[in-house]
Amino acid sequence: MLAAATIAAFVAGAAAADPVKIGIAAEPYPPFASPDSAGNWVGWEIEVINAVCAAAELDCVLTPVAWDGIIPSLTGQQIDAIMASMSITEERLKTIDFSDPYYNTPAVIVADKAMDIEPTPESLAGKIVGIQASTIHQAYAQEYFKDSELRIYQTQDEANQDLVAGRIDATQADSIAMADFVATEAGGCCEIKGPVANDESILGRGVGAGVRKGDDALREALNKGIAAILADGTHEKITAGYFTTSIYSK
Repeated sequence: MLAAATIAAFVAGAAAADPVKIGIAAEPYPPFASPDSAGNWVGWEIEVINAVCAAAELDCVLTPVAWDGIIPSLTGQQIDAIMASMSITEERLKTIDFSDPYYNTPAVIVADKAMDIEPTPESLAGKIVGIQASTIHQAYAQEYFKDSELRIYQTQDEANQDLVAGRIDATQADSIAMADFVATEAGGCCEIKGPVANDESILGRGVGAGVRKGDDALREALNKGIAAILADGTHEKITAGYFTTSIYSK
């Protein structure tokens, strides 16, 4: 019995030491995550992932996965968690579990500076609105912008490019990502017109780490790491390197 217990303890320890595959979207999403010239992933969310894993004492490995297949990759055990700016929504909670939020920002409408557009269904009626596929923004637009023409893109970068080129009138996306875009030379044509009316049932209650249903040990470990970097100022320090305002609110 003692020998069996020793072996069991060893196996458990070995399993605990296995790298945790953190799924990130393979598509660039600056300033949150994108590959640099050497192919290394950098950005605010990458630094947060590293800090959370360090605080939780997890050996994490970044694993890029196509966005539209990232949840199936989690449920299919190709990855162990998702940390890719994925909002916590009731729809996703039917399939996976989430950690506590590690950031929370509003969804906004962006359009050319010369266009008189407000972030409302009435103002966007008859307009062409570009939306990234398989996101909360697509779900929101399909619910609220029924009088607009929706064009669906695989990446937000593609929507941004068509906005600059004048092929769409507006796009909806995360406020921080779009603030970064309009601050660039290419995005200088455009401005944030304001946040859309919040619908928590669609837009969620912040961004968390997605884990498989029942993987409570990993979820709690990630919660521990998130709480630690919020408490000790690490989250704020990382954020200050990218943004001028906090992107975390309860």
